[in-house]
Amino acid sequence: MNSTESTTENKKLRVVLIKPSKYDDDGYVVRHFRGVLPSNTLACLSSLTRDVAERGQLGSGVEVQVKLYDDTVEKIPVRKIIKSNRLPECRTVVALAGVQSNQYPRAADLARKFRDGGLQVLLGGFHVSGTLALSPTTPREIQELIDIGVSIVKGEVEETWGALLRDAVEDNLKPVYDFLDKKPDLDNQPVPVIHRDYLKKFIVSNFGTIDCSRGCPFNCSFCSIINVQGKKMRVRSPESLARTIRENYRRHRINFYFFTDDNFARNGNWRKIFNLLIKLREENIPIQFMIQVDTQSHKIPDFIDLAARAGCTQVFIGMESINPQNLKAVGKTQNNVQNYRDLISTWHRAKIATHVAYIFGFPYDTPESIQEDVRRLQHELGVEQASFFMLTPIPGSQDHARMTRDGVYMDPDLNKYDSFHETVRHPNFAPGELASSYRRAWKDFYSFGYMKEVLSRANPENYWNIFHNFIWYKNSALIEGGHPMIHGFFRIKDRTDRRPGFPVESRFRHFLRRFREIRELARSWILLALEMEELWLQTRKRSEAEVRLLAEIKRIRLQVNRNLHSAELQLAHIRARIHSPELRVPSRLSLAFRNLNFRMAKRITYSRSDLKLFWKRKYSKRMSLMRPDRIVFNFLKDVQLLLLFVKDLARKTLEPSST
Repeated sequence: MNSTESTTENKKLRVVLIKPSKYDDDGYVVRHFRGVLPSNTLACLSSLTRDVAERGQLGSGVEVQVKLYDDTVEKIPVRKIIKSNRLPECRTVVALAGVQSNQYPRAADLARKFRDGGLQVLLGGFHVSGTLALSPTTPREIQELIDIGVSIVKGEVEETWGALLRDAVEDNLKPVYDFLDKKPDLDNQPVPVIHRDYLKKFIVSNFGTIDCSRGCPFNCSFCSIINVQGKKMRVRSPESLARTIRENYRRHRINFYFFTDDNFARNGNWRKIFNLLIKLREENIPIQFMIQVDTQSHKIPDFIDLAARAGCTQVFIGMESINPQNLKAVGKTQNNVQNYRDLISTWHRAKIATHVAYIFGFPYDTPESIQEDVRRLQHELGVEQASFFMLTPIPGSQDHARMTRDGVYMDPDLNKYDSFHETVRHPNFAPGELASSYRRAWKDFYSFGYMKEVLSRANPENYWNIFHNFIWYKNSALIEGGHPMIHGFFRIKDRTDRRPGFPVESRFRHFLRRFREIRELARSWILLALEMEELWLQTRKRSEAEVRLLAEIKRIRLQVNRNLHSAELQLAHIRARIHSPELRVPSRLSLAFRNLNFRMAKRITYSRSDLKLFWKRKYSKRMSLMRPDRIVFNFLKDVQLLLLFVKDLARKTLEPSST
């Protein structure tokens, strides 16, 4: 028996992987009843841990358990985790994983709690890796954690995770692990594992994330990826990706993926990956996916054609700005504004929806230019979706290093570094004006008129993907007041789980706060539901019979220049039935109550504008003047339309081929 086996015999290592969230402006953890984007970092570390255990890298006598927690969708049971550290037979190590700058304050607070409970704690991710990569000294917020015994992990751990966990078993973790210059070869590394129980905490359960490659060859000054993952692209084995995707579908029915590569177009194995996905689709595995690419992707021979055949439904493009001066100022010289129109139209010809990343706050931006940029994205380029970001000097980026060196003011609260807060002073904007312009951009882009235009021309196979994203984005940006990438549905606020410095409210005071917030949220959701119902009514696909019926109704309206009465509607329906047998009803009873039939309510309605006008008029009159029969009829029709919409939405959300 060697020394490693003798020191680890009959031990149990419990590895607790935690993806921290962030705090909102009131100090509450940003946590939702259901999330949207699962954490790829948790999946990566989970698969690595299981691989370490299966290989016996910790010794034959060590039992390894893995537990995943995502702070964005569940409360972290701190006390329970601390109690699990039952020395000497069991050691628990907590790994705070994938920590970004805006999540660092929350991660640091959790780390302190676990250290107070006597646990070993690891903390890694883009904030510590990027900050330490460019800073000549250890920043104060990181040194404070090192001083209390938290181990900082700098870089990627695919090839060193076993050694790191072995140090945890032996209770001998180092203060700092520096793997930044030891970029792992991803070719034979375990592919991120899907956890079914974890996915149940998200809106759809057929959704997975995989990073097929890491790194980026470009040199954008606002980005920290190149200083953490490097400029050289490192790729996973296409064959292992295909095996994992096939297994995920057969075991868990996972068939929609977000390939999280920062730039999939520069993945050297893209052709092999697409061809293998095409083969999976030929096996009747309905794989669909979304990828991130650069603005030169449309010039790569066969790239877009193979992407479409492989199941790509949406592409996320790092457009960043339409202003060439802005692009030059931040080193994004690979973007040529003159090619943008051709870029978007090429993806559209392949029936793939475009989703652009766009940043406000560049040197040449103004309040007026932001409005003009939104208009151009809509009417010149015709992009279906946009994710807006406020320029933020992320620690680990060249922008942050330069501003630190030059003594430029940056907000000291890392919690605000989420692209939804102003963190620097812009000479072209008064204080708060950039944030105001930024929020207006979300509202203007996701206006009813433009969403209708997008869905009316959308590829029918992609209609519901775009529709679902509209709901998600409007809820996050315009109701929740945060970026969609970090927001889900229905905020949960634990009374006692609040940022240090904010008071813990009494139960009664907290109840009043939540009552007011939920009441306002309910009102906002009702308005959103009605807006999306109207959008659905005006853009959904209609049968030929329904189109003929509606044409007949329109003809009668034009003739009499007034609203249809029930008798006229019946006449239009009878005329349409002559040419459309499918509209025939089985009995006189069903004909008499056809306006209460779900199918007919759907067929005869392009919009609920008449209903909206009715309720507006009635609410402006005295109750005694209302006709009860009209009120009941319109109420029932409104309910029918809403139920039809909810039914269609739920069906498309739960279908295996939809996300």
